[in-house]
Amino acid sequence: MPVVPLTDRVPDDELMRQVAAGDGPAFAELFRRRHPVVFRFALHMTGSVSTAEDVVQDVFLIVMRDAVRYAAGRGAVVAWLCGIARNCVRQRMERDRRLAPLESWGVQEPASDEGGPMDALAGLLRTERIELLRRAVQSLPVPYREVLVLCDLQEMTYEDAAKALECPVGTVRSRLHRARGMLTAKLCAARDSAPASRGEDRSGDPAPTTDTGERDRAVRADGADAGGYCA
Repeated sequence: MPVVPLTDRVPDDELMRQVAAGDGPAFAELFRRRHPVVFRFALHMTGSVSTAEDVVQDVFLIVMRDAVRYAAGRGAVVAWLCGIARNCVRQRMERDRRLAPLESWGVQEPASDEGGPMDALAGLLRTERIELLRRAVQSLPVPYREVLVLCDLQEMTYEDAAKALECPVGTVRSRLHRARGMLTAKLCAARDSAPASRGEDRSGDPAPTTDTGERDRAVRADGADAGGYCA
């Protein structure tokens, strides 16, 4: 059978078939195409860039060894890869329970201040909100964090997430519903405890208060900027 040229139009499952047959270029193409997905999943789960990089290596070493085990009709390749990544992440978290999710998610704000003080302030606020969301996700129990990362951050379908997590679609739906509720509560609680939402200015003295409706509208607006979870 002729070898299919390795372009972006070659389906993932065809690449997997070639990898299983020992095709080096097919493996290189699969890695190029899908390693960012594995990296993002591991990064969202662990909060550690170095750990995410190690997970990527672990996953693709397993792919080299076990590509023949992939069954095309049972789920997408990306779901299979994320399922392997999930197991690798859990193993690493089990080995190192002191894993501290404090590294950057790779979101970098522009260093230039050409827009002036207002743009610089807006950049700081965006950074704070991203950090708040990151910490809230990291604080979720692992089963809820996994489904939130796959479905909301990775935009995976329920069916593919179920394949990756090795559970029924109904379990994915229920966990995701619960995870979103938990994340919303954490984000809103964090904002309510911030100085601005307590009615304090930078000096720590009470600032002029607004009516409850105005305050709630401001909180909802901030929640939308941090991913839309705080309602």
